[in-house]
This record gives sequence, structure tokens and C-alpha cells, in this order.
Amino acid sequence: MLEVLKQLPADPILGLSSAYKQDTNPKKVDLGVGVYKDEQGRTPILSSVAKAQKILLANEDSKTYITPQGVPGYISGMLDLLLGKGHKTLIEERVAAVQAPGGCGALRILSELLKRCNGELTVWVSDPTWANHIPLIGSAGLNIETYPYFDKDQAGIRFDDMVACLEKVNKGDVVLLHGCCHNPTGADLTKAQWHKVLELAQEREFLPFLDIAYQGFGDGIDDDVYGLRLLADNLPELIVAASCSKNFGLYRERVGLAAMITARREVRDAIQTQIQSIARGIYSMPPSYGGALVDIILNSEELKQEWLGEVSSMRERMQTLRRLLVSKLEEKGASKDFSFINTQKGMFSYLCISPEQVQQLRHDYAIYFVDSSRVNIAGISTSNVDYIADALTAIL
Repeated sequence: MLEVLKQLPADPILGLSSAYKQDTNPKKVDLGVGVYKDEQGRTPILSSVAKAQKILLANEDSKTYITPQGVPGYISGMLDLLLGKGHKTLIEERVAAVQAPGGCGALRILSELLKRCNGELTVWVSDPTWANHIPLIGSAGLNIETYPYFDKDQAGIRFDDMVACLEKVNKGDVVLLHGCCHNPTGADLTKAQWHKVLELAQEREFLPFLDIAYQGFGDGIDDDVYGLRLLADNLPELIVAASCSKNFGLYRERVGLAAMITARREVRDAIQTQIQSIARGIYSMPPSYGGALVDIILNSEELKQEWLGEVSSMRERMQTLRRLLVSKLEEKGASKDFSFINTQKGMFSYLCISPEQVQQLRHDYAIYFVDSSRVNIAGISTSNVDYIADALTAIL
């Protein structure tokens, strides 16, 4: 039976990581896989997380299943982080939520929920969007369309085109929005643009679906959820998928949150049973470890403050690396203006070069990133930035 299946090509990002590991060039640079790295190229365990691990080890007394919803303190802590403590949707008990296996698990659970609501609806995603959005949403059997988002020639958001597209979205359709630090472009909506999106959602009656994977990596913990809170303040319904992989450094622990803001508490109670039913059919019971660590951190004032400081340090380092790369390219006389990198936010940037130039960098200089020209800013360091700038200048 299995012989009818054909070998699939390697995942473009994970396959790139494998090629990087096999490269013998001593100057090789990995700007592909989206994990935060320090100056030494390591992805360290945050100090706040290490302390939480010790607390958990000392106090955990069983490995039995946790509740189907997940770690209660994790869910409440994350909802406070996303919406703000005391948000009206929380006071009115209008938010259904489950702990999910990473942001990917959250996206899949919520996509399955949409399928149960209306299997004929269309989910609109930005062009471009994160590579795994379409497989995750499409695997639930939902229709997918794209709306214009980024112009590589102008290195900026095509907001007028985006608005023109969303003005034609059908009532009941879903629009997937990156809450902050847009992956792959790093180009975020302004506050004024978020207000326009709200206006469109109210007029067209589409349902916004926010993916928030990098809270704290753009402008700050609260600033990065401006759009989310604006929509939550003014719309009866909202879908949110969140991840703790980046800002808590809990990549391998797969810690995510699937949340649905509903119009009434009675609807919330029904949706809570639905998302737990979906989770039951996919993986049965949620993992505990990562969520328990986030619970400890967010519900300890001392550890939370330490964690906030660590997030700020990561954000400030990436902002510094952006400025450093741009200045090096200017210094070396690059024929292209890369100043737009300083306006982008978070872990990623589009360099806005061609796939052929990306491949030339890979072949001639062992600098690895995906053909779209998305680079992981955190992969840059003071020890390799000159090499990267020299290589980029040479291939332009």
C-alpha cells in the first residue's frame, strides 16, 4: 500500500538548514531558520526560564494528565499579556481558550473550528505570509485566498492595494493578520492602518484572525499588541493564535495558545467545548511542561520583570543589528539603498533581492537564507556583519 506514495521535496527552510550543516566553508552564515541567536550564535535558555525550571522541578509531584484546556495559570497569564489585565472580554467571560502545541497547533485548532462553523468560508492571508500558514490552514480543508501586502520593488506595504482587496471580502470570511513583526517581511501596519482594518472589518463583517508569534520583539510587549487590543475593544468576535517559542525561547517545548473572543458568554461556553473537542481529536491531551514554566514566570512579579528585561534585551539587540548592517552596506558602497531594513521590525527582514542573487550568496559565500530574500536578523553578529555586507555588495 505504501508504495503508491512519492517522495516529497525537502521543506524549503528545514532543507536549507540541512544544507548549511553540511557546508564546510568556515565562513558560512545561517540567516534562514527563525530562531533567536546571541552574539555567539547560540539560542540560550533565558535566565527567567532556567529559574522557573528549578521551581517546577522542586514542586511538581505528578506526571498525570493536566486538564484538557491546559495549565490554568498559563492561559490566564497569556490572555492578560495579550489583551491587558482586566480587559472587558475577560471580565465578561467572553474568551474561550486552550493551551496548544505551539503556535502551529493553535493555528490548526482554530482552522478546524472555522471549518466546523462554515466549511465554505475563505481565509485571506497576506502576500507574502509565513510559509506554514497555508499548509496549516489548508490542511483543515478551508479555502485560501491572498490579499496584497508587500512590494519588493518599493520595500514597503501595499496598503492601498490591501484595502482595495479587503473592501471586496465577503461577509463571514476570515482575514489572517500578523499581530506584529510580520513574517517574512518585518513590515508592520501603523496604528492608523490598524484603525482602517477595524473600519473594514466593521463594514464588510469579516472575522479577523490574528497570529501573534513575536510579542515584545517589535516595539514592546504592549505596543506590539496595539492592533489586537484595538480589534478586541471594538469587534464582537476575534480569533487569536499566540506562541511562546520566540519571546520565551521555548522553541522545543511547543507552547501556544488558541483563543476565540465571542460576542456573549453563552457562545463562549459552547466554543470552549468545541475547541477542546477539536484538540481531543488531534492530540488528545495538552503538554504541560512549557505552559507550566510560562505560568510560573507570568505569575511571579520578580520572574516576570526579569523576563520582560530579557525580551527587551533581545529586541534591542536585533534593532542594533539592523542599524549595523545598514551602516556597513552604506560604508562599503552598496549600489542598493537598504535603509528600509531599519524601518522593519522583529526577527525578520526582506532584503528585496532576486532569488538568483540569494542563490549566488549561498553558492559563492555560504550565506544561507530562503529564496524570497527573508533573513533572520538575529543570525547577524559583530563577527560576521562585515562578511555579509561585503558579499551583498558584491552580488548586487
